[in-house]
Amino acid sequence: MIAVIDYGVGNLYSLTASLKFIGADVKVTSDAEDLKKADKIILPGVGAFEDAIKKLRATGLVETLDQLVAEGKPMMGICLGMQLLFEKSYEYGEYDGLGYIKGCVVSMRERVSDDLKVPQIGWNALEIKKDDVLTKYIKDGDHVYFVHGYYADECEESIVAQTNYEVTVPAIVRNGNVCGTQFHPEKSGNVGLSILRAFNEA
Repeated sequence: MIAVIDYGVGNLYSLTASLKFIGADVKVTSDAEDLKKADKIILPGVGAFEDAIKKLRATGLVETLDQLVAEGKPMMGICLGMQLLFEKSYEYGEYDGLGYIKGCVVSMRERVSDDLKVPQIGWNALEIKKDDVLTKYIKDGDHVYFVHGYYADECEESIVAQTNYEVTVPAIVRNGNVCGTQFHPEKSGNVGLSILRAFNEA
């Protein structure tokens, strides 16, 4: 069973619909016992980092997540959920993340030219840097759907796949049993479904 964490900031409907479409057993939950019973965990997220990390901590689930991650349970963050996996974010201030992946989250606007639209919204090609469970069914050049104005930095050793938006944007990252996608697999057609399928099967 895949437990999808409900902490008030996730796009839960399309994600759970996609997981059910690929045949995954999925449960949306904010209960620690469900996370302990789950085979895998997904942390979704949309919006701003500060609001999301505060709401996640308010659920009381972070201690459970720390324990389960340390024990090796597979966990996947999506979009803002991926950003929460890092050590720190500089989105409208400076905030500590979960610290499961080394690196920080920085502003795209501050690093690209003024004529480039931020947030980045749309389809971009993946450049796969290393073999991974999540890339089992996809290939270099496959397109996925991004919606974000901040991105992960100082995390080169964790990058599985990246894309270019005048800067190198980590698109898929992994540190051991913890992984994440900056893009929305549930909005990325067959490529996104293939990534979710690979995560479910692993």
